[in-house]
Amino acid sequence: MSATPQQPLALAQWLRQQQHALSHVSPTPDIEARLCLCHVLGVSNSYLYSYPEQLLTETQTFQLNELLAKRLSGQPLAYLFGYWHFFDLRLQVAPATLIPRPDTEILVEQALALALPEHAAVLDLGTGTGAIALALAHNRPSWQLTAVDYIADAVKLAEHNRNALNINNCTILQSDWFSRLAGKQFDLIVSNPPYIEPQDPHLIALKFEPLTALISADNGMADITKIVAQASRYLNSGGWLWLEHGYDQALAVQALFVQAGFQQVESKRDYGDNWRITGGKKAD
Repeated sequence: MSATPQQPLALAQWLRQQQHALSHVSPTPDIEARLCLCHVLGVSNSYLYSYPEQLLTETQTFQLNELLAKRLSGQPLAYLFGYWHFFDLRLQVAPATLIPRPDTEILVEQALALALPEHAAVLDLGTGTGAIALALAHNRPSWQLTAVDYIADAVKLAEHNRNALNINNCTILQSDWFSRLAGKQFDLIVSNPPYIEPQDPHLIALKFEPLTALISADNGMADITKIVAQASRYLNSGGWLWLEHGYDQALAVQALFVQAGFQQVESKRDYGDNWRITGGKKAD
């Protein structure tokens, strides 16, 4: 006797069913369920609100089931989709790079709020997908961005995103932090460097992302320490350095900035009310 075919589900029904399943792997299962539907159907989130009774086709149901099975194994949606959004930009992502996160948008917002020269030279260290540099270049067409990454695959991906977004005021290089930047000067340096301690339990939830972009020695401070110590020689007088860091590292990072001679040193919180970025100004 053949199995009775399942009745097709409406969009609203599917959302209700899958939110519970996704709650086992996501703190925002409702958002992720909607993202899955939007991805498979090729529609916007507003479409789901406008047509909640639309029935899923057999092909769409199969694609959603396959997507959900991979997500429930722990794979991030961004890698499953092959793209992610950051600061209103759609970026291609891959396992060679970190997935851009909303908290990093705080770093972009802070950079855009600075009183920099009209044609400012800006450096993004450890660019990954190019998220920070491309967001700044997109929002400040008169700025000239330089973005570097040590990983060749990350450089290729960032260059792909630059081309896809048709951004012409950003140059992407392979460099181990400042190694290929001798003689260059900038009005602003930004970075989201590795800052997680190698034994941090949070790494379990990040097992699909590249460890080289996550962990750093000396309790997560090794790369931050190197950047802060070297940044001044690449900054113009009055130039700024702003870094992302761990929620419990703000005071330690501030101390590094002060030790390196930076002025107006301060930290700012992210959307989750955690201390997330610290910056300072090179003396005029």
